Amino acid sequence: MNYVSSINAAVLIFPFIALLITMPFILSQYHKYGSISFFKSVIIYLFVFYLLCAYFLVILPLPKISEVAMMTSPRTQLIPFDFVIDFALNSSFDITNFHTYFKALKESYFYVPVFNIILTVPFGMFLRYYFKCDLTKVIIYSFLLSLFFELTQLSGLYFIYPRGYRLFDVDDLILNTLGGVVGYLICAPLLKILPKIDEVNEGAMEKGMKISGFRRLNALLLDLFIFLVIEVFVIIVFGDHFYLNLGVLFIYYFIIPLFLGTSTPAKKFLNIAVLDYNNERNIPRLFLRKFLVIFIYIIIPIIIVWFMTLVSNDYVREFGGLIILLGLFLLYFISVIKYLFTGKEMLYEKLSKTRLVSTIKLNSSDISCTK
Repeated sequence: MNYVSSINAAVLIFPFIALLITMPFILSQYHKYGSISFFKSVIIYLFVFYLLCAYFLVILPLPKISEVAMMTSPRTQLIPFDFVIDFALNSSFDITNFHTYFKALKESYFYVPVFNIILTVPFGMFLRYYFKCDLTKVIIYSFLLSLFFELTQLSGLYFIYPRGYRLFDVDDLILNTLGGVVGYLICAPLLKILPKIDEVNEGAMEKGMKISGFRRLNALLLDLFIFLVIEVFVIIVFGDHFYLNLGVLFIYYFIIPLFLGTSTPAKKFLNIAVLDYNNERNIPRLFLRKFLVIFIYIIIPIIIVWFMTLVSNDYVREFGGLIILLGLFLLYFISVIKYLFTGKEMLYEKLSKTRLVSTIKLNSSDISCTK
């Protein structure tokens, strides 16, 4: 039942972990491939969910600190293959009595070592399939994962507890490492069925040669985040001054792109460049593009608000101004949604004769154990 409760806990926590890794995962995929593969996303999230389950199976259930402080049981077991001796001496298994075989399978002397093997079988499978690790690296990484689990137990969950509340067992290192090897071996048939990761990556990169609306939106949001971080730092150090803030805005969106090949920092990271219709880095058109963005989305609404303040009729000024601004916002919103789902050019792109071009290279490679 402890196993089931540990997995249930992982199921409850996983959505929060997934939320934390989603944006870094999206940005890393756009940076490397220019697009996000649904298949790879499923594999990665399954891998994270598996690690979370394995970790919870190792540390849960958590006892009370007072209970752990009173423990006097051994903290370590350093005799290799002690589980074999334990099974032979303490289990009900009798090689001469067939009726004891099934009974022995239900005893902890048997199923605990088997569980320790099963625990890392998926790890070996993930390492071979997704990370393309050979057997030697699977053995090393499986041992390191097991060592991490054992040290977690030995340290009392990183010294939260006064001592380890579970046994540091050298047999667990052996069995977990064996589990990784088993996973490596049984993954072989799956390699003939599942698509090759290299082919998945190539497909993602070919798709990344075109810039999707979601990729462009991520570049916009990442630029905004970076700019706001810089802006907050400047305000803290130099104070909140209008012209200083305007200068930071100008430097970030106008000056820095001159040194990054017409790309803002976020666009550069996501392999996006601003080119004219001749596929050239045209600085005047780049400035025109940015001026048009400011004019259309910032200056025009400000002019409308200023103009409405001149109207003497309160009803016309307040209600009419609100209707105009809402209509303008709706127009902007529809144009953005249309771009995200159809890929058609925005008005400022047509007027400046510029477009976003993917600079992703088809010869990029994925992270793997073979590097």
